[in-house]
Amino acid sequence: MNRNTTNLLLALGTLFFVGACFCQGDRNTGQQDGPVSPSNSSQAPASNKAPSTSTDPSKKPDGGDFIVSHEEVSTPRYVEIDKQIKQEKLLEKAASQLNAALSLPENITLRTKDCKEANAYYDPNDSSVTMCYELMEHFYASFRSSGVAEKEAYGQMFDAVRFVFLHEIAHAIIDKYKLPIIGNEEDAADRCSAYINLEELGQDGVKAILAAADAFAIESKRNAGAKKNMADEHLLGEQRYYNALCMVYGSNDSKWEKLVTDGYLPKERAVRCPGEYQKTVDAWSLLLGPWRKN
Repeated sequence: MNRNTTNLLLALGTLFFVGACFCQGDRNTGQQDGPVSPSNSSQAPASNKAPSTSTDPSKKPDGGDFIVSHEEVSTPRYVEIDKQIKQEKLLEKAASQLNAALSLPENITLRTKDCKEANAYYDPNDSSVTMCYELMEHFYASFRSSGVAEKEAYGQMFDAVRFVFLHEIAHAIIDKYKLPIIGNEEDAADRCSAYINLEELGQDGVKAILAAADAFAIESKRNAGAKKNMADEHLLGEQRYYNALCMVYGSNDSKWEKLVTDGYLPKERAVRCPGEYQKTVDAWSLLLGPWRKN
């Protein structure tokens, strides 16, 4: 196995082992990181378990699970990675941790695959979250193009993919929980990912958000001369960049003051970020509360 294959495998292990830990506590990209995309994959099997009952009337019944679907990989450079993922049961571990954290009304499928494009998406047609190997390569190439060393680029890739994974999980639970989202769903999914990263994953979560912000900035600079697609459901990369920084700064403005003093986040926006972040925490804590198992 060559070094690039090994590093990509380690990235997937980090993504699914760390990223799947969210929602267990009681504490309150380019554009290719999250479109809802149609899929030709088969329909996920219906859950066979009877809805659980709880003595707490505020809790929702558990009628489904996060499940795993393995598909054949046709791209030669991903075959060994895919084999190792199956042997190490990385998706199964992620599904197990998610199932310990959240109740579901029906099954949601998790998969990795070669997609022939750099992408990650939640597909409501078969209730699945797909992470594409090509997206990881895209992030790595983007960070390398910005001038960072190979080791640092791999680290940033791991972190950015964690942010994207949780963004797609957010789309899935918004759909399955029938959550009332006021405003743009793509922005809501970004903020859900930021909430989970900051409230549940600590410093690893901060690294994920900052890596995603860097990816948004790099993509924006790369496409600076191109015509912007104003009809796209995603916010512009520049907006996602500042929103991500605002979430980090708002979570602890004294700790992250350097984001302002070093000129990354304008003072005019920064003064509103603590309140903006608290509203995000309050909203997602309230929306996810009835579905938390712990």
